[in-house]
Amino acid sequence: MTFESLNPATDEVVGTHPVHSPDEVEAAVARARTAAGWWAELGFAGRAERLTRWKGVLTRRAAELAEVVSAETGKPHADAMLEIILAIDHTAWAARNAPKVLGRKRRPAGLLMANQSATVEYLPLGVVGVIGPWNYPVFTPMGSIAYALAAGNAVVFKPSEYTPGVGQWLAETFASVVPEQPVFQLVTGFGETGAALCRSGVDKIAFTGSPGTGKKIMAACAETLTPVLIEAGGKDALLVDSDADVEAAADAAVWGGISNAGQTCVGIERVYVHADVYDQFVSLVVAKAQAVEVGKQIGPITMPGQVDIIRGHITDALSRGARALVGGNGSGRFVEPTILVDVPEDAAAVQEETFGPTLTVTKVSSMDEAVTKANNTRYGLGGAVFSRTNGAALARRLRSGMVSVNSVISFAGIPSLPFGGTGDSGFGRIHGPEGLREFARPQAITRQRFRAPLTLTSFRRPEKTDTRVTKLITLLHGRR
Repeated sequence: MTFESLNPATDEVVGTHPVHSPDEVEAAVARARTAAGWWAELGFAGRAERLTRWKGVLTRRAAELAEVVSAETGKPHADAMLEIILAIDHTAWAARNAPKVLGRKRRPAGLLMANQSATVEYLPLGVVGVIGPWNYPVFTPMGSIAYALAAGNAVVFKPSEYTPGVGQWLAETFASVVPEQPVFQLVTGFGETGAALCRSGVDKIAFTGSPGTGKKIMAACAETLTPVLIEAGGKDALLVDSDADVEAAADAAVWGGISNAGQTCVGIERVYVHADVYDQFVSLVVAKAQAVEVGKQIGPITMPGQVDIIRGHITDALSRGARALVGGNGSGRFVEPTILVDVPEDAAAVQEETFGPTLTVTKVSSMDEAVTKANNTRYGLGGAVFSRTNGAALARRLRSGMVSVNSVISFAGIPSLPFGGTGDSGFGRIHGPEGLREFARPQAITRQRFRAPLTLTSFRRPEKTDTRVTKLITLLHGRR
């Protein structure tokens, strides 16, 4: 059984791919289990050398990969190149920093166990299943794939059914530099294939997608107590303070909300602007949004069903008194940039993830009001603040996993920073040291260096030992 991937702009068939059955998924995981042992035995240096070779292939053939991304998602070639460049940088960081983050380190043993040497290191989980999204089919899954590989795991990757060709390209290029074992394998298909991967006995699942699908992933993984990492979208807000660089804030809002046709999990969907600069900000945003060229600077909506959701949010907002200063229309799979004002806070366009090129812009009397409204969501992924003096303080008040101050989405381009959210945005982290540790298990080891004066772990210990230990603990910790 096979299925076709289509170009969302033209409905042209881009490629044909197999629908892998549960038995085929289990076979892939079994192969990965053997490969994982070989890959782990290479050690940090051996894995880094091969990941560096793969990084070189990704770099030299980036334009070719960008063509595959553009064909399957419809996004402009330049946008495809941008996500590939970020993925390359993250791969390099993971390979280079895995020894420092995961390698054996000494820990203090404490007074009671002063005769012990204590160490901890992070060991590979074994086989990691990655279920990737279609909106950033290289950058997003590579945040799990590259980090899991650097940590010593084999990976079985199930890409979105909208972008299987991208997954195939990644798997084939990796195999070209690591031909010895099937360390990184691909399975393709629909939800049933993803569910089979969850039940296949992998040691962890890393999933990116909607909260609804994330809950199904968790339910499937619960059957085997398979741990999961969930990145499930957001409803990110941008706050514009009275002292902000309004020109820069407007430019960032339009790019953060409309680039990739708004199909960005950490894209800006809501903007809260101080009353002192609201009119100036809106005027700039309108001009910048009107200048965006649909079909050239932004592509079509990749997933057909999302078009109805986007237009439904716009229609609901307009029916409740909102005004569309730009857009509100579109034809087929292309949706025009849309700037909405006077949108009620309980409208779908404010509360639900739109995942389209829309922005709601709301006037606030203070940044306290802006923070309250920004946090009034069940999501908690990213966000942004524009302020010359209070940016960092405001950022810390936002209930989100990441915040950019005087820019948007900058955190995604810094490999050392963790990426992930809270609430309906999911849990767990990719990227950074935290991302490497997500794909490893800590192992603590103690080694007795000499015999302790007070031996506690013996049935032969005399009563006076307990008395002495009690006095010692009281002396150390019992002071008022």
